[in-house]
Amino acid sequence: MRDKGKILGFIDAKAGVFTGLSDRIWELAEVRFSLKGSADALCETLKNEGFTVERGAAGMAHAFTASFGSGSPVIGILGEYDALPGLSQVAGAAEKKDILPGGAGHGCGHHLLGAGSLAGAVGIKDYMKETGLPGKIIYFGCPAEEAGSGKAFMARAGLFTGIDGFVTWHPMTETGIWGVSSLANYQVYFGFTGVASHAAAAPEYGRSALDAAELMNVGVNYLREHVIQEARIHYAYTDVGGKAPNVVQPSAELLYYIRAPKTSQARGIFERIFDIAKGAALMTGTAMKMRWDSYCAEYLVNDALGKAMYANLLAVGANSYTQEERSFAQRFVDGLPESARQGIPGKVAKLFQNEKPERIAEIAGQSIIGDIMPYSMSGSVMPGSTDVGDASWHAPAVQLFTACFPAGTVAHSWQFVACGCSSMAHKGMLQAGKVIALTVLDMLENPSLLAEAKAEHIRRLAGETYQSPFPPELVPEE
Repeated sequence: MRDKGKILGFIDAKAGVFTGLSDRIWELAEVRFSLKGSADALCETLKNEGFTVERGAAGMAHAFTASFGSGSPVIGILGEYDALPGLSQVAGAAEKKDILPGGAGHGCGHHLLGAGSLAGAVGIKDYMKETGLPGKIIYFGCPAEEAGSGKAFMARAGLFTGIDGFVTWHPMTETGIWGVSSLANYQVYFGFTGVASHAAAAPEYGRSALDAAELMNVGVNYLREHVIQEARIHYAYTDVGGKAPNVVQPSAELLYYIRAPKTSQARGIFERIFDIAKGAALMTGTAMKMRWDSYCAEYLVNDALGKAMYANLLAVGANSYTQEERSFAQRFVDGLPESARQGIPGKVAKLFQNEKPERIAEIAGQSIIGDIMPYSMSGSVMPGSTDVGDASWHAPAVQLFTACFPAGTVAHSWQFVACGCSSMAHKGMLQAGKVIALTVLDMLENPSLLAEAKAEHIRRLAGETYQSPFPPELVPEE
């Protein structure tokens, strides 16, 4: 008879290993695919725990798989470890204070994510080893979630084929089950090449790549009126051709993000934008070249696995916090703009809809919201993207989020970086690791749960199959 409490004990016994690993990755703060130190730290820990580690997954130097067990089912545990550029921040400082000006920082908590998923993998591994439970677990070391979409390259390489289910999590400011979809996202560069010339003495010989880029943007801005309301199109100049106005700019480049609730919708908008780019080149006598940055599919929720994970979340229970931890978090809440502080009660009321007003007021008054949210698997679409979606197209997937950061703070902020090594962040990470391990145990031991989850997965695919838009020759860019 299974003993879930034993798994929790396995994780608690090694809590220092997991928190130390998380803090180490926070210090490294590596971005995109340049994650050698972070991958080294994760792989060393996994090897020490008896996993079989293979580096260089899907042609990415710092992607990897770590396996334990054999046979079926095969459960994938997803881990991330990339930081964000420009978010360097001193740990614990409640005001903006760079460690390295312009440096990177873990503003989305992926140092916690990778280490927390690893804690879950180790917890279930220790249980499998002690009990002889059959089945196989694979920890996927996934780089470049923030930009680059490492999981999309893993999907293209076939690494997700044959997996029976995926489990992961994300650090947040609340605790609950991830019950919403995400936006599919095409991330594409459009580069224009023209002819340099003296802008005053010989403009007739010039062909302005910058003109082409600007005309492309004008065309896309007109397109915005004729796409679905839920779509998002944004861009940045990565090359404006130089700083001299008296030189006709011979080069220009734009990076476009094209998002929509469905991959097919994002693909259709991308194709129209591609035509606009070709038209801009034709109008200016320049050459246009499109190249991929990354892509991710929308995330497919799974109610069957969501309910199982929620039961495990309730079993693990909400975290309790010391007065010192609450005071630490309060410093960050007090430092938020007035509008952000005023928005906390409304957000809490939305997340805890069935609670009484006085209970909502109590939760909203906390500097750390550790209460477990009611279960919800709405399938509505969040206004963001994640390459966990690419995994979810291959097998049923489930994820949770736990409170690791102060109320009212937001992801991709210096506040998240500053709190990333705190004891409250560590508590949320270990909580997530325990829920992951218990949920994987359910998937290994309960064939009917996986059968129900797979049947639901087929319904959500609605006859579609995963198709990578990447050309075979595309390799990830550092």
